[in-house]
Amino acid sequence: MSTTTTEPAAAPVAAAGPAKASGRGPWRLVWDQLWAKGSARFGLIMVALLILMAVLAGPLSALGGWNAEEFDKRSVDAYLGGLPKGDFGGVGARHWFGVEPATGRDLFARVLHGGQVSLLIAFVATAVVVIAGTLAGIAAGYFGGRIDSLLSRLMDLTMSFPSLIFMIAMMSVAKDVNRILLMTVVIGLFGWPGVARVVRGQTLSLKHREYVEAAKVGGARSWRILTREILPNVSGPIIAYTTLLIPGMIATEAALSYLGVGVRPPTPSWGQMIAESIVFYETDPTYFLIPTVFLFVAVLAFTLLGDALRDILDPKGGRS
Repeated sequence: MSTTTTEPAAAPVAAAGPAKASGRGPWRLVWDQLWAKGSARFGLIMVALLILMAVLAGPLSALGGWNAEEFDKRSVDAYLGGLPKGDFGGVGARHWFGVEPATGRDLFARVLHGGQVSLLIAFVATAVVVIAGTLAGIAAGYFGGRIDSLLSRLMDLTMSFPSLIFMIAMMSVAKDVNRILLMTVVIGLFGWPGVARVVRGQTLSLKHREYVEAAKVGGARSWRILTREILPNVSGPIIAYTTLLIPGMIATEAALSYLGVGVRPPTPSWGQMIAESIVFYETDPTYFLIPTVFLFVAVLAFTLLGDALRDILDPKGGRS
């Protein structure tokens, strides 16, 4: 018989007692604590808006009247090197965020689709990292012995590589491949050991608990113990760590695209747009500011939300 709700390692499950008394579940209590914090509430709202913006990038850009690849030569001045006509980079009723210099492409549409690409890569890469790290960490912590030694050495080996340099090299060598898929795989390849170490430490602290020993005595197989007893009780730290991984993934994708080895034109991304805007930052600062502000807000929002979740779900390990 599973007793995961009575022997918790994570904070939301630890709140089960008060939750029963108040008639509310532990995750509802987590939500209440999250919403009560001003910084977490800001992060939560901004994250929701960014995700909504990415999901509805197509309809929203159509609402603005332009798609991400459509040129509007009438909005740029050919005699001034293709600079946008009008103030603030051509911001107005025709183009809500202005236009891209030289091409006249609508910045509102490109920011929306760039956010879609950046968040897609960040979310999928984070999922790859968390799944691989969780599987490796639970296996290493629960089985121990040679499995633990092998996986721990593999973690150390992966973490010893200068990951950014290797990412740049791998992305530069691969030419005719799906760039979004390649970036996801490359980022995931170097990101899983951090999650694995966290999960391994949590698993080591849980595998000798009474309810795990009782499951073993009752004849439960290792798979059942791992999925029914261990995994639910490490879910809190995993969720908190996952939320903190996402801003790093967004920044990594932006950095690779900025360096020219990530997403390639005509597919937009925030990092790529920032790289292209450097040439015009003196003559058209709006072109530089808009994708930079969106990138900053995305990283800040996920960081604030992740910090709050870590404090709630993993208070003991949050600041260590």
